[in-house]
Amino acid sequence: MLLDRKQYLGGYLLKDLKHLIYFENLLQEANNELVKQGKADGKRAIGYTCYFMPEVLLDLPGCFSVRLRAPGCTSPDIATYYLSGRVCHYARSLLERALEGGYNFLDAQMGTETCTATCRFQEHIQQKHLDSVEDMRIIDNDDFFCTFTDIPFKNTKNSYDHFETQLRAHVLEPLHEHFGIDVSDEAILKAIEEHNEVCRLINEIGEYRKLDNPTITGYEFHVIQLVSLCCPKYLILPYLRETAEEMKTREPNLKKEFRCKVVLAGSENDDPDFTKLVEGCGALVVCDRFCYGAVESRIPIELEEGKSPLRCIAEHYLKTSNCPRFMPQDEMRARKKRLADLAKEYHADGIIVASNKFCEYWSYERVIDTFILKRDYGIPVCSIEKEYINSASGQLRTRFQAFVESIEIKQIQEGN
Repeated sequence: MLLDRKQYLGGYLLKDLKHLIYFENLLQEANNELVKQGKADGKRAIGYTCYFMPEVLLDLPGCFSVRLRAPGCTSPDIATYYLSGRVCHYARSLLERALEGGYNFLDAQMGTETCTATCRFQEHIQQKHLDSVEDMRIIDNDDFFCTFTDIPFKNTKNSYDHFETQLRAHVLEPLHEHFGIDVSDEAILKAIEEHNEVCRLINEIGEYRKLDNPTITGYEFHVIQLVSLCCPKYLILPYLRETAEEMKTREPNLKKEFRCKVVLAGSENDDPDFTKLVEGCGALVVCDRFCYGAVESRIPIELEEGKSPLRCIAEHYLKTSNCPRFMPQDEMRARKKRLADLAKEYHADGIIVASNKFCEYWSYERVIDTFILKRDYGIPVCSIEKEYINSASGQLRTRFQAFVESIEIKQIQEGN
């Protein structure tokens, strides 16, 4: 649902960004205007769901990446039949949207052996080529195929070797064989250059969130980050450049309209209205450490002498991830410290950790974060479990309002 321009943009009365309404419209469906333009330009649309699938490899010349979403899907009833009522709402919503024909524009889906629920979704959309399941041709595209890449659970040399081999076998080679995509080092370097420009622009815009009185809301930033994931890079870049330039002269409100600042962390979150809900309760979201957020996904890829571009990419995505599927004790402790450091860097007063219902990895992580961040770092934490599309906004609003009040009480007690 589009915002009323007279209403508070997540709580703010800042002058509207020039392209914000256009960005909001792009997020209304997966097959948006720029995706259609990319297809009309003769490029292949490659879907993915997980950070561990390097989007930079899906943006090679001749194709473009689309991180899948299912906006507005509130009742995934048919998908629940094929999956389960105890599978996370995100995976069921993706399958529901696929069954509705919402992903027929995809030429390929690059799956990852990470989240079991999204793996189930991707298994269902695979072309079966069996007489007994001809009725399960979910993606109505003769060229469509789906591959799965195995993702290591550790950051070691063997992990980097394995991941590099997997990316070559299950991403680069299929793209070349099916669509004739150039997968040479030169092509990969060109994709890295484009990817890093997107990262630079998103980070430049995100720096304004560190100001004492930020000149961008969490909602606005969430929208901008999402369009960078869901649209062809070469088509969205001009809008990002213009927005970054616009931010240089954007004036803050004379009066702070927020009551506290928070880091929003957790599992998959591609719903800007959730961020808007948080900010409507008086908590300005200044940092997004969740799946689909910018903290990790917009770290530029660094090239190292003596290493191939593919090797640099493999190491980059394993080293920068803060996914809870990495379970060694040192990795778990590092993730808690990372959140605490982000709260300090962005001058946040608290952290909201939100996990999707039935998300196995983040259900454990959320409980541990709630305890450790408060005990070891003295940071107030609000822990919630939510659905993919949040229909229970009243209950969430009550929780967030109470959290904001608790932070204000803490600040009064500390004499701030």
